[in-house]
Amino acid sequence: MARMSQGIRVAAVDDDRMLLDGLGTWLAQTGDIALTVAAATVDELLGDPRDGIDLVLLDLVLRDGSDPVDNVRRLIAADHRVLVLSVWSRPHEIAAAFAAGASGYVTKDHDLATLASVIRTAAGGETVYTPPLAMAFLEDPRPDRPRLSTREREILLAYASGMTLTTAARHVGVRPDTAKTYLDRVKAKYLERGRPTYTKLDLADRVREDGIH
Repeated sequence: MARMSQGIRVAAVDDDRMLLDGLGTWLAQTGDIALTVAAATVDELLGDPRDGIDLVLLDLVLRDGSDPVDNVRRLIAADHRVLVLSVWSRPHEIAAAFAAGASGYVTKDHDLATLASVIRTAAGGETVYTPPLAMAFLEDPRPDRPRLSTREREILLAYASGMTLTTAARHVGVRPDTAKTYLDRVKAKYLERGRPTYTKLDLADRVREDGIH
């Protein structure tokens, strides 16, 4: 992955030529973000020999009929950070794209200042939580997401963030043995959904996959 001291190099995968042309002109106004590669498909982007891309802006729904989640996975496997930039899509598609490794989701109707800020955040390796992404998690109908209580979610977030179980219990305001009970329930609920979760790393993965925050 290229360093961004010389500015942020962005690639875009979108089959709307007019949008791509406008996006390039728009981003040039920021002074630190440049659209360096534009492609109509993920295949086209991955076949481009240019490197040093800091972030890929990916439209979820492309005319080639490619699977949105598979597109995210392929780009992540090629060591690209991915930000989904699209019109409103079905909640489960947005949530699944995030679970596949996308750094966030933003709709195309944002102004330049907002888009530039989101790009800088994602290119810097951080996750971009936006209202549409939060809404997608709330409405995501996938059956493999367990229903967690407020306390279970709080302990999961605290423990998965790197705290010890004792520190997580103190952070939430419960006894360590109570915190362990909550954590055991979380693991059991994921196991029931066919998603075994044993280690702290597993728990951190579930937090990301399910957009728990």
